[in-house]
Amino acid sequence: MTDTILEIKHLKKSFGKNEVLKDISLAVNKGEVISIIGSSGSGKSTLLRSINLLEEPTAGQILFHNQNVLEKGYNLNLFREKLGMVFQSFNLFENLNVLENATVAQTTVLKRDRSVAEKIAKKNLNQVGMTEQYWKAKPKQLSGGQKQRVAIARALSVDPEAMLFDEPTSALDPEMVGEVLKTMQDLAKSGLTMIIVTHEMEFAKDVSDRVIFMDQGVIAEEGTPQQIFENPKEERTKAFLKRFLK
Repeated sequence: MTDTILEIKHLKKSFGKNEVLKDISLAVNKGEVISIIGSSGSGKSTLLRSINLLEEPTAGQILFHNQNVLEKGYNLNLFREKLGMVFQSFNLFENLNVLENATVAQTTVLKRDRSVAEKIAKKNLNQVGMTEQYWKAKPKQLSGGQKQRVAIARALSVDPEAMLFDEPTSALDPEMVGEVLKTMQDLAKSGLTMIIVTHEMEFAKDVSDRVIFMDQGVIAEEGTPQQIFENPKEERTKAFLKRFLK
C-alpha cells in the first residue's frame, strides 16, 4: 500500500484576472521523486509556492497526511517545517557563516539545543559535500554551487518529510550545475520524498519516479520518465521536448 504524504485537489491560483493554475490535482507518495517540467510561465513555480503556501491558493485543497492544511485552525508552521524548500536564489543569511546558516532554523523554529542543532547541521553539510573547511565561511566567500548545497543542508536539518526544489540550478554557472545535481541525486537515492521543478531534462530522466509536464496552468501529461521522454502522447509535450532535447 502506498503511503500518500501530500495530496493536491483541484488547486487553482489567480493573480487578479490571470489564472496561473487551473484545477491541479496531484498525489505525492512517500519516497517518490517527482520532476515538474514545462515552459516558462506554465505555472510550475507557482504550483510549488502554492503547495508550500508561500502563495495562497485561490481554490482547492492541500491534504497533508489526509488533513486539509487550508482549513481554519490548521497549524501552518508545522506544515511548513515538514516541507523543506530550496529556491533558485539560495536565500542564505549573508551575516551568518555556513554552520550558523544550517543551525538557525533548528534553534529558533524547532527550539533545538544549540549543540544538538550543530551536530545535525554538520552531518547534513558533510552529506552535501560542504565539509569542515567551509563551516566558518560566510556566503560571500562561496561559489553559487556551494551556496546552493548549504541551502540544501539547511533545509534537510529541520527533518522535512518532503523537499521542494524550485529550479535549484537556474542561477548557477554551468560548471556548478553538476555538483548540485549530484547532491540531489544522492538525496533521491536515500529515499527522500522530492518535488523538483527543473529544466535539466537529463537529470529529470535519471532521478525521477514520475515526470509531470505542465502547460498553461494545467498538468498536460504525466508518467514515468520513459513514457514522457520516449513516448509522449500529447502534442504539446512533444513540441516542448523537441525544443529542449535537440
